[in-house]
Amino acid sequence: MDVVIIGGGLGGLCAALDLRRRGHAVTLLERRQYPFHRVCGEYISNEVLPYLRRLGVDPTPLQPAHITRFQVSSPAGRLLTAPLDLGGFGISRYRLDAFLYQAAVAAGVTVRQQTTATAVEFDAGANLHTVQLAGGEQLPARVVLGAYGKRSSLDRHLQRAFFSQRSPYLGVKYHVRYPAMPRDLIALHNFADGYAGISAVEDDIYCFCYLTTRRNLKAHGTIPQLEAQVLAQNPHLRQLLASAEVLYPQPEVINEISFAPKSCVENHVLLCGDAAGLITPLCGNGMAMAVHGAQLAAVRVDAFLRGQLSRAALEAAYHYDWHQEFAPRLRVGRAVQRLFGQPLLSEVAVGTLRLWPAALRTLMRGTHGQAF
Repeated sequence: MDVVIIGGGLGGLCAALDLRRRGHAVTLLERRQYPFHRVCGEYISNEVLPYLRRLGVDPTPLQPAHITRFQVSSPAGRLLTAPLDLGGFGISRYRLDAFLYQAAVAAGVTVRQQTTATAVEFDAGANLHTVQLAGGEQLPARVVLGAYGKRSSLDRHLQRAFFSQRSPYLGVKYHVRYPAMPRDLIALHNFADGYAGISAVEDDIYCFCYLTTRRNLKAHGTIPQLEAQVLAQNPHLRQLLASAEVLYPQPEVINEISFAPKSCVENHVLLCGDAAGLITPLCGNGMAMAVHGAQLAAVRVDAFLRGQLSRAALEAAYHYDWHQEFAPRLRVGRAVQRLFGQPLLSEVAVGTLRLWPAALRTLMRGTHGQAF
Protein backbone atom coordinates (compact mmCIF):
# COMPACT_ATOMS: atom_id res chain seq x y z
CA MET A 1 0.00 0.00 0.00
CA ASP A 2 1.32 3.43 -0.92
CA VAL A 3 -0.64 5.52 1.60
CA VAL A 4 -2.85 4.86 4.61
CA ILE A 5 -4.87 7.85 5.78
CA ILE A 6 -6.28 7.75 9.29
CA GLY A 7 -9.44 9.85 9.54
CA GLY A 8 -12.10 10.59 6.97
CA GLY A 9 -12.86 14.26 7.54
CA LEU A 10 -12.14 17.02 5.05
CA GLY A 11 -8.36 16.70 5.26
CA GLY A 12 -8.34 12.92 4.96
CA LEU A 13 -10.87 12.73 2.15
CA CYS A 14 -9.29 15.50 0.07
CA ALA A 15 -5.80 14.04 0.50
CA ALA A 16 -7.12 10.61 -0.47
CA LEU A 17 -8.77 12.00 -3.61
CA ASP A 18 -5.70 14.02 -4.57
CA LEU A 19 -3.24 11.14 -4.12
CA ARG A 20 -5.52 8.67 -5.89
CA ARG A 21 -5.88 11.04 -8.84
CA ARG A 22 -2.07 11.19 -8.95
CA GLY A 23 -2.07 7.40 -9.39
CA HIS A 24 -1.27 6.11 -5.90
CA ALA A 25 -2.93 3.27 -3.99
CA VAL A 26 -4.73 4.80 -1.01
CA THR A 27 -6.60 3.27 1.92
CA LEU A 28 -8.61 5.59 4.16
CA LEU A 29 -9.74 4.53 7.65
CA GLU A 30 -12.81 6.12 9.25
CA ARG A 31 -14.07 4.97 12.64
CA ARG A 32 -17.68 6.04 11.93
CA GLN A 33 -20.04 5.41 9.02
CA TYR A 34 -21.07 8.08 6.52
CA PRO A 35 -23.12 10.21 6.67
CA PHE A 36 -22.77 11.59 10.19
CA HIS A 37 -22.70 14.93 12.00
CA ARG A 38 -19.59 16.59 13.45
CA VAL A 39 -19.14 19.47 15.87
CA CYS A 40 -18.11 22.12 13.37
CA GLY A 41 -19.08 25.65 12.40
CA GLU A 42 -19.71 24.50 8.79
CA TYR A 43 -18.49 27.70 7.15
CA ILE A 44 -15.70 27.31 4.60
CA SER A 45 -13.76 30.08 2.88
CA ASN A 46 -13.93 30.35 -0.91
CA GLU A 47 -10.13 29.99 -0.98
CA VAL A 48 -10.69 26.22 -1.35
CA LEU A 49 -12.89 26.35 -4.46
CA PRO A 50 -10.20 26.15 -7.19
CA TYR A 51 -8.66 23.11 -5.49
CA LEU A 52 -11.97 21.31 -4.97
CA ARG A 53 -12.82 21.88 -8.63
CA ARG A 54 -9.48 20.44 -9.69
CA LEU A 55 -10.26 17.35 -7.63
CA GLY A 56 -13.64 17.07 -9.38
CA VAL A 57 -15.68 17.84 -6.27
CA ASP A 58 -17.11 21.30 -6.89
CA PRO A 59 -19.64 21.70 -4.03
CA THR A 60 -22.14 23.66 -6.15
CA PRO A 61 -24.49 20.65 -6.65
CA LEU A 62 -24.87 20.47 -2.85
CA GLN A 63 -26.55 23.90 -2.94
CA PRO A 64 -24.47 25.54 -0.21
CA ALA A 65 -25.37 28.92 1.23
CA HIS A 66 -23.28 31.79 -0.16
CA ILE A 67 -21.87 33.91 2.66
CA THR A 68 -20.55 37.41 2.01
CA ARG A 69 -20.87 39.25 5.34
CA PHE A 70 -19.50 38.83 8.84
CA GLN A 71 -21.02 40.08 12.09
CA VAL A 72 -19.82 39.96 15.69
CA SER A 73 -21.62 41.02 18.84
CA SER A 74 -20.36 41.78 22.33
CA PRO A 75 -22.05 40.06 25.31
CA ALA A 76 -24.28 43.10 25.78
CA GLY A 77 -25.37 42.93 22.13
CA ARG A 78 -23.31 45.70 20.53
CA LEU A 79 -22.90 44.78 16.83
CA LEU A 80 -20.08 45.07 14.35
CA THR A 81 -20.65 44.10 10.69
CA ALA A 82 -18.14 43.87 7.85
CA PRO A 83 -17.91 42.38 4.35
CA LEU A 84 -15.93 39.18 3.80
CA ASP A 85 -13.31 39.99 1.17
CA LEU A 86 -13.15 36.51 -0.37
CA GLY A 87 -16.45 35.22 0.94
CA GLY A 88 -17.33 31.65 1.70
CA PHE A 89 -20.06 29.06 1.69
CA GLY A 90 -22.02 27.12 4.26
CA ILE A 91 -22.51 23.37 3.93
CA SER A 92 -23.16 20.73 6.58
CA ARG A 93 -20.44 18.20 7.29
CA TYR A 94 -23.20 15.57 7.12
CA ARG A 95 -23.63 16.33 3.42
CA LEU A 96 -20.13 17.47 2.42
CA ASP A 97 -18.22 14.57 3.97
CA ALA A 98 -20.57 12.02 2.41
CA PHE A 99 -20.18 13.74 -0.98
CA LEU A 100 -16.38 13.58 -0.74
CA TYR A 101 -16.53 9.97 0.46
CA GLN A 102 -18.59 8.95 -2.57
CA ALA A 103 -16.16 10.74 -4.88
CA ALA A 104 -13.19 9.02 -3.22
CA VAL A 105 -14.75 5.57 -3.64
CA ALA A 106 -15.58 6.35 -7.27
CA ALA A 107 -11.95 7.39 -7.83
CA GLY A 108 -10.67 4.07 -6.49
CA VAL A 109 -9.78 4.92 -2.89
CA THR A 110 -10.27 1.97 -0.52
CA VAL A 111 -12.42 3.40 2.27
CA ARG A 112 -12.82 1.27 5.38
CA GLN A 113 -15.61 2.59 7.57
CA GLN A 114 -16.14 1.67 11.22
CA THR A 115 -12.42 0.95 11.42
CA THR A 116 -10.17 2.27 14.18
CA ALA A 117 -6.38 2.58 14.03
CA THR A 118 -4.85 2.02 17.47
CA ALA A 119 -1.13 2.43 16.74
CA VAL A 120 1.37 3.30 14.02
CA GLU A 121 4.89 1.89 14.07
CA PHE A 122 7.77 2.85 11.77
CA ASP A 123 10.54 0.46 10.70
CA ALA A 124 13.50 2.62 9.74
CA GLY A 125 15.34 -0.30 8.15
CA ALA A 126 12.45 -1.16 5.84
CA ASN A 127 11.43 2.52 5.52
CA LEU A 128 7.87 1.36 6.09
CA HIS A 129 4.97 2.04 8.46
CA THR A 130 2.67 -0.54 10.03
CA VAL A 131 -0.80 0.60 11.07
CA GLN A 132 -2.38 -1.52 13.81
CA LEU A 133 -6.17 -1.83 13.70
CA ALA A 134 -8.49 -2.43 16.64
CA GLY A 135 -9.32 -5.98 15.46
CA GLY A 136 -5.66 -7.00 15.31
CA GLU A 137 -5.13 -6.53 11.57
CA GLN A 138 -1.98 -4.77 10.40
CA LEU A 139 -1.65 -2.58 7.32
CA PRO A 140 1.78 -1.80 5.81
CA ALA A 141 2.18 1.59 4.15
CA ARG A 142 4.96 3.65 2.64
CA VAL A 143 3.32 6.81 4.00
CA VAL A 144 0.83 7.36 6.82
CA LEU A 145 -1.18 10.57 6.96
CA GLY A 146 -3.01 11.39 10.20
CA ALA A 147 -6.20 13.39 9.61
CA TYR A 148 -8.16 12.15 12.59
CA GLY A 149 -9.35 15.42 14.10
CA LYS A 150 -8.86 17.37 17.27
CA ARG A 151 -8.02 14.57 19.71
CA SER A 152 -7.50 10.81 19.43
CA SER A 153 -6.02 7.91 21.34
CA LEU A 154 -3.38 7.94 18.60
CA ASP A 155 -2.14 11.20 20.08
CA ARG A 156 -1.39 9.32 23.28
CA HIS A 157 0.33 6.55 21.32
CA LEU A 158 2.46 9.15 19.51
CA GLN A 159 3.24 10.78 22.90
CA ARG A 160 2.20 14.22 21.70
CA ALA A 161 2.86 16.94 24.27
CA PHE A 162 -0.56 18.63 24.07
CA PHE A 163 -2.38 15.38 24.87
CA SER A 164 -1.05 15.28 28.44
CA GLN A 165 -2.44 18.77 29.16
CA ARG A 166 -6.11 19.14 30.03
CA SER A 167 -8.00 21.65 27.91
CA PRO A 168 -10.90 23.61 29.42
CA TYR A 169 -12.88 23.95 26.19
CA LEU A 170 -15.92 22.11 24.89
CA GLY A 171 -18.00 22.60 21.78
CA VAL A 172 -21.76 22.24 21.26
CA LYS A 173 -23.56 22.16 17.91
CA TYR A 174 -27.15 22.14 16.63
CA HIS A 175 -28.86 22.45 13.29
CA VAL A 176 -31.79 24.84 13.46
CA ARG A 177 -34.35 26.62 11.32
CA TYR A 178 -34.09 30.36 11.94
CA PRO A 179 -35.75 32.50 9.22
CA ALA A 180 -34.84 35.74 11.03
CA MET A 181 -31.19 35.22 10.05
CA PRO A 182 -30.02 36.43 6.60
CA ARG A 183 -28.51 33.57 4.61
CA ASP A 184 -25.53 35.61 3.39
CA LEU A 185 -24.33 36.38 6.94
CA ILE A 186 -22.10 34.56 9.40
CA ALA A 187 -22.58 35.89 12.93
CA LEU A 188 -20.45 35.38 16.04
CA HIS A 189 -22.07 36.28 19.35
CA ASN A 190 -20.03 36.56 22.53
CA PHE A 191 -21.11 35.57 26.02
CA ALA A 192 -19.33 35.05 29.34
CA ASP A 193 -16.60 32.41 28.85
CA GLY A 194 -17.48 31.67 25.26
CA TYR A 195 -18.91 32.62 21.90
CA ALA A 196 -21.42 31.17 19.45
CA GLY A 197 -21.52 31.15 15.68
CA ILE A 198 -24.52 30.85 13.40
CA SER A 199 -24.61 30.69 9.62
CA ALA A 200 -26.66 29.09 6.88
CA VAL A 201 -25.97 25.72 5.33
CA GLU A 202 -28.08 23.88 2.73
CA ASP A 203 -31.87 23.37 2.68
CA ASP A 204 -32.83 26.47 4.70
CA ILE A 205 -30.95 25.04 7.70
CA TYR A 206 -28.56 26.97 9.94
CA CYS A 207 -25.59 25.68 11.89
CA PHE A 208 -25.53 26.95 15.47
CA CYS A 209 -22.29 26.04 17.21
CA TYR A 210 -20.66 27.44 20.33
CA LEU A 211 -17.47 27.12 22.33
CA THR A 212 -17.41 27.42 26.09
CA THR A 213 -15.62 25.92 29.09
CA ARG A 214 -16.25 22.90 31.28
CA ARG A 215 -16.25 25.31 34.23
CA ASN A 216 -19.11 27.26 32.67
CA LEU A 217 -21.12 24.09 32.11
CA LYS A 218 -20.36 22.71 35.58
CA ALA A 219 -21.52 25.94 37.19
CA HIS A 220 -24.95 25.62 35.58
CA GLY A 221 -25.36 21.86 35.57
CA THR A 222 -26.83 21.17 32.13
CA ILE A 223 -26.55 22.50 28.61
CA PRO A 224 -30.14 23.89 28.63
CA GLN A 225 -29.44 25.74 31.88
CA LEU A 226 -26.13 27.06 30.53
CA GLU A 227 -27.91 28.38 27.45
CA ALA A 228 -30.76 29.93 29.45
CA GLN A 229 -28.59 31.57 32.09
CA VAL A 230 -25.41 32.49 30.19
CA LEU A 231 -25.85 32.52 26.40
CA ALA A 232 -29.22 34.26 26.69
CA GLN A 233 -27.59 37.25 28.40
CA ASN A 234 -26.59 38.27 24.87
CA PRO A 235 -29.82 39.64 23.32
CA HIS A 236 -29.05 38.17 19.89
CA LEU A 237 -28.56 34.71 21.36
CA ARG A 238 -31.65 35.18 23.54
CA GLN A 239 -33.72 35.79 20.42
CA LEU A 240 -32.20 32.80 18.65
CA LEU A 241 -32.70 30.44 21.59
CA ALA A 242 -36.32 31.58 21.98
CA SER A 243 -37.38 31.37 18.34
CA ALA A 244 -35.17 28.90 16.45
CA GLU A 245 -36.54 25.44 15.68
CA VAL A 246 -33.96 22.90 16.86
CA LEU A 247 -33.57 19.94 14.47
CA TYR A 248 -31.45 17.70 16.72
CA PRO A 249 -33.03 15.66 19.55
CA GLN A 250 -29.75 16.19 21.41
CA PRO A 251 -26.86 18.52 20.55
CA GLU A 252 -23.55 17.22 19.28
CA VAL A 253 -20.91 17.81 21.96
CA ILE A 254 -17.12 17.47 21.96
CA ASN A 255 -14.85 17.89 24.99
CA GLU A 256 -11.15 18.67 25.49
CA ILE A 257 -10.74 20.97 22.47
CA SER A 258 -7.10 22.07 22.55
CA PHE A 259 -5.71 25.16 20.84
CA ALA A 260 -2.18 24.40 22.07
CA PRO A 261 0.57 24.33 19.42
CA LYS A 262 1.03 20.93 17.78
CA SER A 263 3.54 19.40 15.39
CA CYS A 264 2.55 18.47 11.84
CA VAL A 265 4.99 15.52 11.81
CA GLU A 266 5.14 12.92 14.60
CA ASN A 267 7.22 9.71 14.42
CA HIS A 268 7.29 9.99 10.61
CA VAL A 269 3.49 10.36 10.41
CA LEU A 270 2.37 13.46 8.49
CA LEU A 271 -0.56 15.23 10.16
CA CYS A 272 -3.09 17.58 8.64
CA GLY A 273 -6.33 19.31 9.57
CA ASP A 274 -7.11 19.65 13.26
CA ALA A 275 -4.59 16.91 14.07
CA ALA A 276 -1.82 19.30 13.02
CA GLY A 277 -3.17 22.48 14.56
CA LEU A 278 -6.54 23.92 15.48
CA ILE A 279 -7.47 27.51 14.73
CA THR A 280 -9.89 29.11 17.17
CA PRO A 281 -13.51 28.77 15.96
CA LEU A 282 -13.93 32.53 16.34
CA CYS A 283 -11.80 32.86 13.20
CA GLY A 284 -14.06 30.49 11.24
CA ASN A 285 -11.47 28.98 8.94
CA GLY A 286 -10.66 25.48 10.20
CA MET A 287 -12.41 23.72 7.31
CA ALA A 288 -10.42 25.64 4.69
CA MET A 289 -7.19 24.91 6.55
CA ALA A 290 -7.97 21.18 6.56
CA VAL A 291 -8.53 21.18 2.79
CA HIS A 292 -5.41 23.25 2.12
CA GLY A 293 -3.35 21.03 4.42
CA ALA A 294 -4.45 18.02 2.37
CA GLN A 295 -3.19 19.72 -0.79
CA LEU A 296 0.18 20.54 0.79
CA ALA A 297 0.59 16.96 2.01
CA ALA A 298 -0.46 15.39 -1.29
CA VAL A 299 2.10 17.37 -3.30
CA ARG A 300 4.98 16.31 -1.06
CA VAL A 301 3.80 12.70 -0.62
CA ASP A 302 3.48 12.33 -4.39
CA ALA A 303 7.08 13.49 -4.82
CA PHE A 304 8.26 11.00 -2.17
CA LEU A 305 6.38 8.07 -3.71
CA ARG A 306 7.91 8.87 -7.11
CA GLY A 307 11.42 8.82 -5.63
CA GLN A 308 11.95 12.57 -5.94
CA LEU A 309 12.27 13.12 -2.17
CA SER A 310 13.84 11.11 0.62
CA ARG A 311 11.87 10.43 3.80
CA ALA A 312 13.80 13.15 5.63
CA ALA A 313 13.27 15.61 2.78
CA LEU A 314 9.55 14.78 2.65
CA GLU A 315 9.09 15.51 6.33
CA ALA A 316 11.20 18.67 6.27
CA ALA A 317 9.42 20.02 3.18
CA TYR A 318 5.96 19.33 4.56
CA HIS A 319 6.87 20.86 7.92
CA TYR A 320 8.13 23.98 6.14
CA ASP A 321 5.08 24.24 3.86
CA TRP A 322 2.63 23.77 6.71
CA HIS A 323 4.25 26.37 8.95
CA GLN A 324 4.65 28.89 6.15
CA GLU A 325 0.96 28.63 5.32
CA PHE A 326 -0.68 28.17 8.71
CA ALA A 327 1.55 29.22 11.62
CA PRO A 328 0.78 32.95 11.18
CA ARG A 329 -2.97 32.20 11.05
CA LEU A 330 -2.81 30.20 14.27
CA ARG A 331 -0.91 32.97 16.04
CA VAL A 332 -3.48 35.55 14.97
CA GLY A 333 -6.27 33.18 15.97
CA ARG A 334 -4.88 32.75 19.48
CA ALA A 335 -4.51 36.54 19.80
CA VAL A 336 -8.11 37.09 18.66
CA GLN A 337 -9.31 34.41 21.10
CA ARG A 338 -7.88 36.42 23.98
CA LEU A 339 -9.96 39.46 22.93
CA PHE A 340 -13.26 37.65 23.28
CA GLY A 341 -15.11 35.44 25.77
CA GLN A 342 -14.57 37.84 28.69
CA PRO A 343 -17.43 40.35 28.91
CA LEU A 344 -15.45 43.52 29.61
CA LEU A 345 -12.68 42.78 27.12
CA SER A 346 -15.21 41.72 24.48
CA GLU A 347 -17.11 44.99 24.87
CA VAL A 348 -13.89 46.98 24.49
CA ALA A 349 -12.76 44.93 21.47
CA VAL A 350 -16.06 45.31 19.60
CA GLY A 351 -16.26 49.01 20.45
CA THR A 352 -12.70 49.63 19.26
CA LEU A 353 -13.05 47.63 16.04
CA ARG A 354 -16.28 49.48 15.18
CA LEU A 355 -14.27 52.70 15.18
CA TRP A 356 -11.28 51.14 13.41
CA PRO A 357 -12.57 49.04 10.46
CA ALA A 358 -9.09 48.78 8.91
CA ALA A 359 -7.90 46.85 11.97
CA LEU A 360 -10.83 44.48 11.65
CA ARG A 361 -10.04 43.81 7.98
CA THR A 362 -6.40 43.16 8.92
CA LEU A 363 -7.42 40.64 11.59
CA MET A 364 -9.74 38.86 9.17
CA ARG A 365 -7.08 38.67 6.47
CA GLY A 366 -4.67 37.28 9.05
CA THR A 367 -6.84 34.22 9.61
CA HIS A 368 -7.66 33.51 5.94
CA GLY A 369 -5.52 32.52 2.98
CA GLN A 370 -5.64 33.07 -0.76
CA ALA A 371 -7.31 30.88 -3.36
CA PHE A 372 -5.05 27.92 -4.17
